Amino acid sequence: MPDVTDPNFASPMPTYHPAETLLIEGPDATAFAHAQFSSAVSSLATGQWQFSAWLDPHGRVRALFHLARLADDRYLLLLRGGAAATMADALRRFVFRSKLGVTALPPRELATGPALSLHTLVDDGESVSLGCDTHALRIIDSGAHDDAWRLPQLRAGWPWLPAPLLGELLPPALSLQRMHAVAIDKGCYPGQEIVARLHFRGGHKRHLHRVTLSQAAGAGDTLRQDGRDIGCVIDVVTTGDGIEALVVLSDDVAARGNTQAIDDNLAIEIVASWQA
Repeated sequence: MPDVTDPNFASPMPTYHPAETLLIEGPDATAFAHAQFSSAVSSLATGQWQFSAWLDPHGRVRALFHLARLADDRYLLLLRGGAAATMADALRRFVFRSKLGVTALPPRELATGPALSLHTLVDDGESVSLGCDTHALRIIDSGAHDDAWRLPQLRAGWPWLPAPLLGELLPPALSLQRMHAVAIDKGCYPGQEIVARLHFRGGHKRHLHRVTLSQAAGAGDTLRQDGRDIGCVIDVVTTGDGIEALVVLSDDVAARGNTQAIDDNLAIEIVASWQA
């Protein structure tokens, strides 16, 4: 893994991800977030962050995000794909009489910071740093943004969802239980029945894999083999050593071997795999 704390380390791919963030704050913020989101929000301590997701009633992932507890009644969401304004508008429809506000913040920038323990949160008033173990993901108002954080996060199997796949994938396809972004025993939330059914009965036939690609592909691309839809590309990072990606693949295809020929002269080699 590259040393992302090295100031001479260059971003492996010149792709800019803005920091799409929103705030949920007020006396009922914890109860609201716990009821809407799939992670165990009520157990999140102030000064910590966790992965979480907002699912639709059919259990599909509408949004994946870092949920950071800035204060007892104040939460910051950093979306891993999608627009903060769109999500804020959708969330407000469920506020009803709850005492809280949902605010989409102006787009900010992302930068890589020094190593910080996983799930640690540091808010110095000018930037917010989310500890990711080997590095920190910093949310900054302005300055030198970079994408050096993308490669270690891709290798860890942390998806960044492209727009075409928002609302399309079930949590097991993205390994969200492994990331503690979904809780099985926390009670009701949108899509909870589907999550529980897939957990206890299984049956989902597509899962997340880290692969290398023989040629360039775009996040959101559909993968086909012999004309059949077998999965999709989630995220891609190009380095000096090749092209690395996170993909969702049908289990029967992944079981055939680590190297697969895909339509359009694309070959993939599976490096790591994650179940639900």
